[in-house]
Amino acid sequence: MGLLSIILTVTYVVFFLGTLWYSARYNTHMLQLNGYKNKEHMKWLKTGMKRQHFVLMYLALMLVLSILSLIINLSSWVYVFWILILIIPFTGYVLLKRSNTKKKLVFTKRVRRLIVADFILNAIILGALYLAGSRYFLAFSPVLLTLQPFVLTFTNLLLKPVEKAVNNSFIKDAKRRLAASPSLTVIGVTGSYGKTSLKFYLQTLLSTKYNVLVTPESFNTPMGVVRTIREQLKSTHEIFICEMGARHVGDIKEICDIVHPQHGVITSVGPQHLETFFNIDNVRKTKFELADALPKGGKLFLNADSEEILKDERDFNKIYYGVNSTLGYHAENVVLTPLGTDFTVVSPDGEKQEFHTQLIGSINVLNIVGAISIAHSFGVDFATLKVAVRRIKPVPHRLELKEAGAVTIIDDAFNSNPVGSKAAVETLKLFDGTRILITPGMVELGEKENELHYKFGTYAASCCDYILLVNKYRTGSIRQGALDSDFPSDHLFEFDRFTEAYDFAVSINTDSHKYILLENDLPDNY
Repeated sequence: MGLLSIILTVTYVVFFLGTLWYSARYNTHMLQLNGYKNKEHMKWLKTGMKRQHFVLMYLALMLVLSILSLIINLSSWVYVFWILILIIPFTGYVLLKRSNTKKKLVFTKRVRRLIVADFILNAIILGALYLAGSRYFLAFSPVLLTLQPFVLTFTNLLLKPVEKAVNNSFIKDAKRRLAASPSLTVIGVTGSYGKTSLKFYLQTLLSTKYNVLVTPESFNTPMGVVRTIREQLKSTHEIFICEMGARHVGDIKEICDIVHPQHGVITSVGPQHLETFFNIDNVRKTKFELADALPKGGKLFLNADSEEILKDERDFNKIYYGVNSTLGYHAENVVLTPLGTDFTVVSPDGEKQEFHTQLIGSINVLNIVGAISIAHSFGVDFATLKVAVRRIKPVPHRLELKEAGAVTIIDDAFNSNPVGSKAAVETLKLFDGTRILITPGMVELGEKENELHYKFGTYAASCCDYILLVNKYRTGSIRQGALDSDFPSDHLFEFDRFTEAYDFAVSINTDSHKYILLENDLPDNY
């Protein structure tokens, strides 16, 4: 082999392995965001591959070129041919890695196992091609790169028994640790929205009297809960507040079978994850799996402002809370300002207490009242709670106020939903200045997406001075709802990327202070 052939061969191998690595990394990230569920990931591969849309085009091109390379003898220059072909996907995947994501790829042990197994499978396929002849190896190895999304999905399927065995061992260990803490009180928290905020507010309030453990961030899957127990549970903990998320019927029951909650909170039942739940009845049924798991005498705290929650008339030990309802613990005299919120809470026995929080928005008041109802039922008096409520900190990306020079950011970028988005723009309306909304819309609303987006557009029209939409393919109904509500078209703009919308918002020339609401920020799999 001449020097030129060696150089070309080495260059080809470098580009090939580099493209293979970046492809495996990106597609593993998407698989992780899709919960390692092949069914959902395959659906994403069919509909959500917009950022690697070149894959199908390249697959067809590669197949044609591979056959031509077998027919036409290009000698060593065939490497130049393939190197030029590989430059585009290599560059594309590098740019995808560098792009900002809402949730970065977490290199867990599972991810490492998946990537190693994927490379082993690729090596087996490449080895078979090489044994068939170097011409076949050179002709069809680039095709393998374009098939990586599907090769990785197949690898995930092959590893399913391994992952199940690993998860079962972790679950068994978590159950053993819980059994070793018989005096621990477990409070399950679920809901279509509001559960993470209420969880952290409740931690602040209960910590005035108890040693409290909570699932961190948005750890609300079975393995997220198991990880919390295995890594953080101590014998000194008295209360474990366990957030429980769900995308399918049976998901809450799966977590309950691990932690066996004594008490539960259902913050809401609404049109969230309808792509997997299909209808609101399934959402309600799944949330009430928590109620079904409670022991006799276990307290069930329910948001009385949620009409869907009130539809369940079964006999549980219910304690209600709300802002608009007067059932159970409820708020009255709510005064919302850009500097915080004042409100009075009335207990079921008529006791009243005035509260102040630095948080903004009626949705935060609802979640704080829920936390107050639980803490008060656990023996924390109103006088203590009054001080504790003042100490409640904003949960990141949930109506979080941030000063950024000449503008104020209202960061509500985490998992927007129909109720929360309406509350967010109504909160924006409270501010005296130029009010700017940036949103890519909401996701996983199934067949109701256009209807709910249209309604959001009508709400936004009455609360905002500017509406900046990210990704016109998802937000057309929001645009139409706003325009049908007489929102000025010259104050409504569409952008391809969030950063473009934000830079434009900052550049808007106005004499008043600018308030920018970031309503949702979709991760890469959307």
